[in-house]
Amino acid sequence: MFPPMQPDVPTLDVRDLDPAAPLPEGATLLDVREQDEWDAGHAPGAVHIPLAELPVRHAELDADAPVFVVCRTGGRSAQATRFLVEAVGYDAVNLDGGMVSWSSRGLPVES
Repeated sequence: MFPPMQPDVPTLDVRDLDPAAPLPEGATLLDVREQDEWDAGHAPGAVHIPLAELPVRHAELDADAPVFVVCRTGGRSAQATRFLVEAVGYDAVNLDGGMVSWSSRGLPVES
């Protein structure tokens, strides 16, 4: 058996979020998609830091608040979550399913 391609990171499936209150109060939603993806639609109140910029911009996040990380489907957000947890020590969770699942569940999206 081959080892997993990516070490496990804290993950929550978007389908498990409560549509009435998707994130806990005080939590940060971090969107690590590229600018064109962000412009096409993003969750209200999300913080936008593309994955490639995260190593130099992570200090823009509240280090004391839980961070929920989202991308298109969950791959880039898993990388970002691993970085935030292992390299920076943040309380971060990958939102598996990403904005594709977010919007298909009817959670709010703005452009």
